[in-house]
Amino acid sequence: MIQYAVLIVDDDVKLVKLLQTYFEKEGCLVYSAANGLDALQIVREEKPDIMILDLMLPGLDGLDVCRRIRKDNDIPILMLTARDEERDRLAGLEIGADDYVTKPFSPKEVVARAKAILRRTNKEVVRSGLIIAGKLIIDLERHQVTKAGLALELTPTEFKILELLAANAGRVYSRLQIVEQTQGHSFEGYERTIDAHIKNLRRKVEINPKEPQYIQTIYGIGYKFASEANE
Repeated sequence: MIQYAVLIVDDDVKLVKLLQTYFEKEGCLVYSAANGLDALQIVREEKPDIMILDLMLPGLDGLDVCRRIRKDNDIPILMLTARDEERDRLAGLEIGADDYVTKPFSPKEVVARAKAILRRTNKEVVRSGLIIAGKLIIDLERHQVTKAGLALELTPTEFKILELLAANAGRVYSRLQIVEQTQGHSFEGYERTIDAHIKNLRRKVEINPKEPQYIQTIYGIGYKFASEANE
């Protein structure tokens, strides 16, 4: 599945949530912003692969955002507009937008248009170093984990265990294997300490730690990561 990062910029919270759901079903990492200034900051810091940009924004509008971005960035931009006038659509295209969709629209159409733009601009790539499982996103390169958009604070050991299990989803690891692959063969601690780390991990990543969906216990053997957890 193609995984890319999309930035949705719109002050309509319900619309953003709807689009986010559809993009996440495609395995995408989704950022969102409700105004132009926040959008510009996310583009600089997170470097998303494509931007879904509403024309009508509070303060800095979509056209101004597009102008500023095009000074030094070639990120593909799909413009959203409630206006049906040709001059508004042309204005967006003339200053650098790659395509536009007029509201109301189908979320499936927006996803399809975004994919088409990425193919056309040769930017449709699989993002390396990202593991996406439901609302859990593990960024292996940055050593960051988010759940439903919120950053989680994991210890180095907890991150190593989560990385091992998630990168090999479905594979069962014994406690000793987890110790050896995350702590090294020279680790002298008792392998049952893994249970304590797993308990702490579940408290952070699971919706209900008492009924874990991601980090599952295989009794008598060890643990595995289930990437198809039900949200």
